[in-house]
Amino acid sequence: MKRAEKVTKLFKSNLALVLVAAICLGTLMGCAGGLQKGASITKDSFGQMPDGTDVDIYTLVNKNGNEVRITNYGGIIVSLKVPDKDGNLGDVMLGRDSVEDYIENNSPYFGALIGRYGNRIGKGTFELDGKTYTLAKNNGENHLHGGNVGFDKVLWDAKKIVVKGCPGLELTYFSKDGEEGYPGNLTVTVKYIWTNKNELKIEYTANTDKPTVVNLTSHGYFNLSGKGDILGHELMINAEKMTPVDSGLIPTGEVKEVAGTPFDFRALKTIGKDIAADDQQIEYGPGYDHNFVLDKAFGEMSLAAEVYDPSTGRDMEVWTTEPSLQFYSGNFLDGTITGKYGQVYNKHAALCLESQHNPDSPNQPGWPTTTLRPKQTYRTTTIYKFSTK
Repeated sequence: MKRAEKVTKLFKSNLALVLVAAICLGTLMGCAGGLQKGASITKDSFGQMPDGTDVDIYTLVNKNGNEVRITNYGGIIVSLKVPDKDGNLGDVMLGRDSVEDYIENNSPYFGALIGRYGNRIGKGTFELDGKTYTLAKNNGENHLHGGNVGFDKVLWDAKKIVVKGCPGLELTYFSKDGEEGYPGNLTVTVKYIWTNKNELKIEYTANTDKPTVVNLTSHGYFNLSGKGDILGHELMINAEKMTPVDSGLIPTGEVKEVAGTPFDFRALKTIGKDIAADDQQIEYGPGYDHNFVLDKAFGEMSLAAEVYDPSTGRDMEVWTTEPSLQFYSGNFLDGTITGKYGQVYNKHAALCLESQHNPDSPNQPGWPTTTLRPKQTYRTTTIYKFSTK
């Protein structure tokens, strides 16, 4: 064979290998970066902030045609539509029709991202490395859900993402040193991923340049029937222990067994069964507004809770890497808020299952720490999985 022919043959062979490699790489990238057939991500206007800044809402549709709508204001999950046992789609999330409704009517954290510290910090103070920090007292004498302007009331930077062919939304917020009294510049990223298994996966990460405390969560208000109240829902919480509270709903520091109390949800139990029990903790609620210490290894992703609605057959599982879960039975909804579809939200119109570290942990040195230091990364994941049975 002549030299020129050898060179040509070698070139063609190498070119074929390059083309094969490119096709393979393109296929892999397509799997990672392209939406599966039937799935979509769209962005629309959701109104304006008081200063005229535009607010967006993103609709994530999985390949099954089920959808989640999320706004970059407060990272709020505005709606979540999944089928019942007959295949009929229904919205199982309480919410409002526009960002103006959320702002003007001071909605009670409907569907919002909560930070810098979810739940309560007693008397609005904590000590870290010998220094005392004073926070806003926005819940009586205590600090609640990040303060007067927590992460639920700010605009997040938003970016559409695709994870394993499924639609998602990445939100980022920079919380300045001293914001709401917290130390350190904190960069927070939250990823919402809506899978084809009807799982809403929420991944949280955060980094700081000074020691601070962090306890992020999502405050979704769920009603699996889409109307009425949740007293007929059945609930299981995988916890043998809970943390009792005082009259201000601040943990006393005790960790108490749930056995023989209204807080025993170790097997599916109708929420309304013990919600008016003659129990001081129930009276403090009034109803359920308590932290459950999950039966799990620290940091392990495991089943934390299950909710089942017999009327629709809808079922929701909560999986999390967090050590605890707050169960709130919508005690303070009082009929003064009208939500989507003209529904009036009365007492017990929804329930919340908020993955978290224990409330007031910065003031409870024996509990799992919520301290985040420079060069560390805060990382946690919670999944809300929907099905029927």
